Amino acid sequence: MTARILGPGQPSSEVLSTMETYRSRDVRWRDGKCFTLAYSAGPEVTALGEEAYRRFSGENALNTSAFPSLKTMQEQVVDVVTGWTHGDDSVAGFMTSGGTESLVLVVRAARKRAEREGRNLSSMNMVLPTSAHAALEKGADYFDVESRRVPVSGDWRADVAAMRAAVDENTVLIVGSAPQYPQGVIDPIAELAMIAIEHNINFHVDACMGGVTLHYLEEFGEPLPLWDFRVPAVTSISVDLHKYGYTSKGAGVLLHRNKKLRSDQTFVTDNWLGGMYGSSGILGTKSGGPIASAWAVMHHLGDNGYQHATQVSRASAIRIARHIDQHPHLVLRAFPDSTLVAFGSQDPETHDIFALAELLIAKGWYMDRQGPPPSIHLTVNAIHETHIDEFLLDLDAAVASLGDSKGTAGSYATTE
Repeated sequence: MTARILGPGQPSSEVLSTMETYRSRDVRWRDGKCFTLAYSAGPEVTALGEEAYRRFSGENALNTSAFPSLKTMQEQVVDVVTGWTHGDDSVAGFMTSGGTESLVLVVRAARKRAEREGRNLSSMNMVLPTSAHAALEKGADYFDVESRRVPVSGDWRADVAAMRAAVDENTVLIVGSAPQYPQGVIDPIAELAMIAIEHNINFHVDACMGGVTLHYLEEFGEPLPLWDFRVPAVTSISVDLHKYGYTSKGAGVLLHRNKKLRSDQTFVTDNWLGGMYGSSGILGTKSGGPIASAWAVMHHLGDNGYQHATQVSRASAIRIARHIDQHPHLVLRAFPDSTLVAFGSQDPETHDIFALAELLIAKGWYMDRQGPPPSIHLTVNAIHETHIDEFLLDLDAAVASLGDSKGTAGSYATTE
């Protein structure tokens, strides 16, 4: 095979022009046409996040002694998220690169706690509903913890009795979601917590999708079940800021009930010739960009900005959900507890839901195609407020023109 050579250097303008050409085929998330992967509270917020990221992109959060600005900003971001999740002064956490890193670390922390407490288990397992995020499977694979998936109830929430039955003496972790991603409903966190109390093991709440939104929905008086640190058995919570926090990508927070539990997440060694090495997560070197972007956007939006973003996102999600619920050919998987909407076909043989998704994608929209059961999934956020009428018109037109065509399932994430 011939080695690939860069060739002579190019002017910066030419390099940037080529990149923009590559980007011309990307989804139009800045235009409010994308219901997955990217989130926006408007061009001003996006521009601020990107500028803050640019200014601190070269700083290295591996060692905040050299970059105390990153230490200060991370601490303030973590403090805000602790408040959103009703944590007290004992709660401790770090920023992560997002939900996947947070959930992988949750599995590691559960394993390390079992080892730290001298359980000496020959094998370890975690019990979680089939709706819990796929990144937990990555954590199970990385840290040799058996994943015990338990079917959900008819309302798509975790089945408490079935979860309890799946726990044994080798279980080190139970997981619930607020909300779970596939159908957008909140698991019975308080009931699941009782299982963790009975076995004295870690109980994690994956609030990567809801950690920001649920806080403000509750302020508006939405009748929500307890999902956070107000439930005593909750040992950790993950919250993503690059989702409904509207910050640049690479910004999540993983909180623990106390510093002792947080220590199970970290790694420290001096077993080399370079001195003490400590790491709060999987990454060593990590750009200061996500930290700075999160800090900047959160302080720019403030409570009033997040209240508005949450209010319009929720209203948009409810509009879509009610439209689908009344549609003769579509079926709503569950009425959303926050801002996630999933729906399928009343008659999959005559109205293939993946074919419908392909028609909508051809019209410039983009959304997840997921299953089982075969569904279209929408993460409705603030940018969609002025696009709902257009989307619903295109949705109805696509259903009407669908015919008997068949589509293909999409992929939530790829390896290419």
